[in-house]
Amino acid sequence: MATEVELQRRALVMRRNPTEPEKRLWRCLSNSQLDGFKFRRQHVIFQAQAIADFFCPSVGLLIEVDGDTHDDTKDVLRDQRVAALGFAVLRFSNLDVMQNADGVVETILAKLNALPERWSGRTSPPQPLP
Repeated sequence: MATEVELQRRALVMRRNPTEPEKRLWRCLSNSQLDGFKFRRQHVIFQAQAIADFFCPSVGLLIEVDGDTHDDTKDVLRDQRVAALGFAVLRFSNLDVMQNADGVVETILAKLNALPERWSGRTSPPQPLP
């Protein structure tokens, strides 16, 4: 099991070296341009020992862009751990993103609008009391 420091380090490396499909999808998700939903790249979810390619905190949606090296069995187990924390997961192949980015974005937007908001407002979690 990876430590928090290891997960953070791995996420940082992945943020600095995105794949071409991740770059392409990030251009569609960044700056709250997808109907105002804010996303994070390579977001660590410590409780699930997972790093999400993209994460929308306001509705708890993880988006994964999978290449040829993904292990379906491990992905199912990881998705179960993430779901147990109350998060939803959408998976797309590299090929989907590269050849049908519009369809991928439409699917993401439909899922975002179908999920309940985790707190009021889409851009930030509730602030702790002073």
